[in-house]
Amino acid sequence: MAKRVGGSRRKTRQLLKKSSANRGKISLKKYFQDLKQGEKVKLIAEPGVQSGNFHNRFYGKVGVVKNKKGSCYEVKIYDGKKQKLLIIHPIHLKKV
Repeated sequence: MAKRVGGSRRKTRQLLKKSSANRGKISLKKYFQDLKQGEKVKLIAEPGVQSGNFHNRFYGKVGVVKNKKGSCYEVKIYDGKKQKLLIIHPIHLKKV
């Protein structure tokens, strides 16, 4: 049986690339942003921070914040018809 090649960030060269205008230090305001329950957010991965990230198949999806779990948030999204619950750091979330 063949062994699977690559990890979770495989084939994401263009997806996780920052523009030259946005390179540099990460905004602390975005890192510590406060989200309320029921708020709509868009999943946009921050390439400079790997912790608390989601799988790349969910990139660009819109979800609803369910509640806070530690420093991260539980976000409910739909993957096709199936409902999924992801635990994501606030730096990877953008208010809609």
